[in-house]
Amino acid sequence: MSRLRETLAALVSISLLITPVLGAPSSSLGTIVYADRAHMGAAAASAGATVFGGDRLSTEQSGSIQVRAGAARFLLSGASSATLATDEATPAAILTRGSATFSTADSKAFALHVASAIIRPNTDQPTIGQVTVLGPKELVVKSTRGSLTVAVEEDVRVIAEGTAYRIVLDSPTTASAPQGPRGAGGRGSGGPPLKAARSRFIWYAIGITTLIAVWAVHEALESEDRP
Repeated sequence: MSRLRETLAALVSISLLITPVLGAPSSSLGTIVYADRAHMGAAAASAGATVFGGDRLSTEQSGSIQVRAGAARFLLSGASSATLATDEATPAAILTRGSATFSTADSKAFALHVASAIIRPNTDQPTIGQVTVLGPKELVVKSTRGSLTVAVEEDVRVIAEGTAYRIVLDSPTTASAPQGPRGAGGRGSGGPPLKAARSRFIWYAIGITTLIAVWAVHEALESEDRP
């Protein structure tokens, strides 16, 4: 009988230790600072709400939503959707539809995933990048401030400030062309595809938006009160 009581006491002690751990809420990823015709899951999103990894954000055709996550801002444009996540303790998002813009203060502040590609700031300088999903394996990546890296497995390339590229993932049927220095590329449109021998993607240099549009994005991500 005494052995049974000791066993039961041990089980109760273990359950008391485990219960607070299992019941503890996961740490938050950030806070919604602006929401207009936007949703978090099936519910309407609102400014001030806390977001967690795994939360799905979406916007209506003319909606937008902005999240502050540590040293980063993440802006989802109209008719877009993304799922928040963490990438080795770094705030991240998986963009599945539409367009997103992110602003960072250092190179480890944020990571944006699109299919097999990962887009990150390249330096610890203030950086603003914009990504648009064109299809399941096609996207446009644009750097309006600072430089970005685009990585697909071991294939990593740099997108310099003020340049934009249309990127096609895993497209072996596309004709190859000699690859110049990583991150190189003109600002014109319709340039030849750039592809290395073991490339995981190809990219085409395209034109960039006007400085007025760039400044508008910069102001949106720097402001504390607006998206």
